[in-house]
Amino acid sequence: MDNNSFFSVDRLVEFGLGVSVARQMIDMTNRNIQNMYIPGSIDSMPKPEANIYVAIDSKPVGPLSNAQFGEMVTLNKVNKDTLAWRPGMTGWRPIGEIPELVMLVAMLPPAIPQQN
Repeated sequence: MDNNSFFSVDRLVEFGLGVSVARQMIDMTNRNIQNMYIPGSIDSMPKPEANIYVAIDSKPVGPLSNAQFGEMVTLNKVNKDTLAWRPGMTGWRPIGEIPELVMLVAMLPPAIPQQN
């Protein structure tokens, strides 16, 4: 077989090494993109867990974690009309008007029915 042929052992080794280097470059680029912080992008920074405040008896209660907030919903201490606030909001609003909190409520399992 001619050494200048594409199918020669040397050419196949070169091709394999080129593909391997290209794959490593792609993997490195993907890792860098995944770890990149882009100001103003959605979910570019982790959100603090305890950041929900609710108004109970006209007094702020919090900061509450998502789990603590869910427990208050389950125990009927808060409902969709209860005022709530999170960092970044301009003022207190009913829970039913805050999409992130409504989503947390929707993800809670329903109450366990009483068995007789």
